[in-house]
Amino acid sequence: MELLRSLRLPQLVLDPVMGDEGRIYVDEDVVPAYKGLLRDADLILPNQFELELLSNIKIGSMSDLTNAITKLHRDHRVPHIVVTSVRFDSSSPVISVIGSTSRADSSPRLFKVDIPAIDCFFSGTGDMFAALIVVRLREAASDEELFASGAWQSPDETDALDLPLAKAVEKVLGSMHTILEKTKTARDAELEKMSGPQEALGNDGEKRLHLRKTKAAEVRLVRNLLDLREPIVTHRAQALSKTKSWNLAKIP
Repeated sequence: MELLRSLRLPQLVLDPVMGDEGRIYVDEDVVPAYKGLLRDADLILPNQFELELLSNIKIGSMSDLTNAITKLHRDHRVPHIVVTSVRFDSSSPVISVIGSTSRADSSPRLFKVDIPAIDCFFSGTGDMFAALIVVRLREAASDEELFASGAWQSPDETDALDLPLAKAVEKVLGSMHTILEKTKTARDAELEKMSGPQEALGNDGEKRLHLRKTKAAEVRLVRNLLDLREPIVTHRAQALSKTKSWNLAKIP
């Protein structure tokens, strides 16, 4: 922490990698370590389960999630929050990304972007999202001439849908959804070629087949650079609440 402060970074982005889908896959003492970083972070990128760990609020509804975000704004003064992989029903064909930039009184300005779920496991999408959101938030903050403001926060009167964070998330998801769809199409074509008898792969056929399937699902970034540079935004942000004043005292 002291090292981070000594570097005087213009913005600190924290991706608190701890777990997913109700399962923690780091030592439990990592959780308080991440909590200790929150007050110095300008933007945090937890998934739904990681938000639960950071806020100590069990999230089973949009109301719970709103309370958790508001608590982090209030208690840790985190200016920007983006929650990924939000889905309250595992069978839902839609996954949501929820974002918020706080006002001066720590109240949230909440928005969400819904995207169709893609029936495929991809490795590294969290890293991809984090890298892209940094670039797109900087771009959007520059467009609004916010570099001189603390943590690139918009004035309180800025609505949720006009926030640089909302515009950044739209572009990031535009790039990612297109690239992941193209990756799945290419993966399916590769799997079709593998549909022959497993015996043809030799004694270690099962292991080799698994490796080939994993490689087939690698995200096609380099082949789709245009989609990174010039995303087509088809999924727009929606405001979750127009309420200007939140009763923060009621949130644990």
